[in-house]
Amino acid sequence: VYKLCRLKNLFLTIWLKMKKEPVVLKNKIKDFIKSILSTAFIVIFLTSAVIEASKVPTPSMEKTILVGDFLFINKFLFGAATPRYIPFTNIELPYFKLPAFREPELNEILVFRYPGDLYQLKDDAVEFWVKRCVGTPGDVVEFRNKVLFVNGKEFPIPKNILYEGGPSLPEDIVDPHIFPKGSNWNQDNYGPLIIPKKGDIIKLSTDNINIYETLINREFGEKVVSVRNETVLINGKQVSEYEIKEDYYFMVGDNRDNSLDSRYWGFVPRENIVGTPILIYWSWNPDIPILHVFDKLGSIRFDRIGLVVK
Repeated sequence: VYKLCRLKNLFLTIWLKMKKEPVVLKNKIKDFIKSILSTAFIVIFLTSAVIEASKVPTPSMEKTILVGDFLFINKFLFGAATPRYIPFTNIELPYFKLPAFREPELNEILVFRYPGDLYQLKDDAVEFWVKRCVGTPGDVVEFRNKVLFVNGKEFPIPKNILYEGGPSLPEDIVDPHIFPKGSNWNQDNYGPLIIPKKGDIIKLSTDNINIYETLINREFGEKVVSVRNETVLINGKQVSEYEIKEDYYFMVGDNRDNSLDSRYWGFVPRENIVGTPILIYWSWNPDIPILHVFDKLGSIRFDRIGLVVK
């Protein structure tokens, strides 16, 4: 009887232990998942709202920023925004934007969401570009024989600006790809062009509608501008003026002779400006395949790592 009682107690102890262990394991799994989700949320918030890493794919900012440079971007300065969607899903999140510490300034290198080609409502690919701001709201931008003027004064030449050399294009050589269409300008002789400012009331006519057509369509979020019988229409109604709803900026690459910039696709709205690059945290030759390990490692530009971008 004694042995049977001991055996019974042993089985009871084992059964109670087995009953408790799944609860302990379940709690550990819950804690682990909570930890992963908390970490993921912090990372997503930081990369969306405060700081983000980005690589440079084109030479338009050489030699200030090289192809193959990797940048830390300060997104907090101009009013960081929370993520709109849960990553890898279409599930929307509550969205809000933090107040900006200040507005983008003239001669500042900016990271911005590409607004789209000349007549696109928006860029479906959501690309982020890096250029120098050479025109803020209300400024007048002009190129004369490759020399940039802002508000009638010669613009300071960036320290690392790159020219490919050669004479400037004559004024009578028209680039059909230049913004705005029908302007009779080219990249070396451009403007003068006034950068739109929020609250400005502009007179509209068939002579200047090419400057504002895409801007107005984007502010409405659909194609609303048309021209009929030498008359400008918005949503089918005849108009003679329009109030600008947002501030705009004009961006140009430091490698001016090899830069696809605002001279070709127009103004950048304030809401598209993401931040400003802080420093280069990594740099190597992007043309060397990653599988060529030793060549790739040998291309690391140690002299650029840690450089402050300005």
